[in-house]
Amino acid sequence: MHHAAYVFDAYGTLFDVHAAVRRHAGEIGPDGQLLSEIWRAKQLEYSWVRTLMGGAYADFWQLTEQALDFALRKVPSADPALRTKLLEAYWRLDCYPEVPAVLKAIKASGAKLAILSNGSPEMLGAAVKSAALDQILDDVFSVDAVKRFKTDPSVYDMVVTGWRLYPGAVSFQSSNRWDIAGAAKFGFRTVWINRTNQPDEYRDFPPALILPSLEGLLAGG
Repeated sequence: MHHAAYVFDAYGTLFDVHAAVRRHAGEIGPDGQLLSEIWRAKQLEYSWVRTLMGGAYADFWQLTEQALDFALRKVPSADPALRTKLLEAYWRLDCYPEVPAVLKAIKASGAKLAILSNGSPEMLGAAVKSAALDQILDDVFSVDAVKRFKTDPSVYDMVVTGWRLYPGAVSFQSSNRWDIAGAAKFGFRTVWINRTNQPDEYRDFPPALILPSLEGLLAGG
C-alpha cells in the first residue's frame, strides 16, 4: 500500500447491487436473478446513452427507477407491486464483508480514501451511512458534479482536480471492467476487483492488478 490515494467505485465494488433483489427474493419468485441482472444492465446502459447524447443527463436515481420499470415489464413473473420495496432497498445496500476492515487498514496507512461513483449524492450518502463508512472516507465524488457518467474522462478528472494529484498517484478499484478501462485510459493505476470471475475484455486498457476481492489490497498490491 504505497499509493497516496485510493479511490473506489461504489456499486458492485463496495456495495452489493444485487442485495436489493436478494432481500426480497421470496416475494419476487424464480426470476429474481434475471430481474436483478436486467435492472443493473439497463441502469448502466441508460447512463452511457445519455452521456453519449450530450446534454441529456438525468441523475442515477432516475435511471435506477427507469431501469427497474423496464425490468419489471420484461420479467412478467415479478410482481410490479414490489417496485417501492426494491427501490427502498437500494438506499441500504449491504457492503461486501471485507470492505470496512480493508478501508480502515488503508486509512491507517496514511492514504486518502474516496468513492468515485455514478450514484447521485443522496444515494451515495445513504449507502455510505448505512455501511458506517462515513468516518473512514475523506471524500465522495459523484458524477452529479459534472453531469456525465463514467467512462467520460471528466468523471475521473474530478479526483485529480479535487486532490491536486497526478493520475498515476491514484490507485483506482472497480469491479466493473469497463470502468477499469476508462480509468486506465485516464491514467490511474487500476485494480480490477473481479468478484464474479468474469472473462477479461478491453485488453488494450489492462488493469495493473486483478483481485477476487478488496482483501488483496492489504498484501501490498
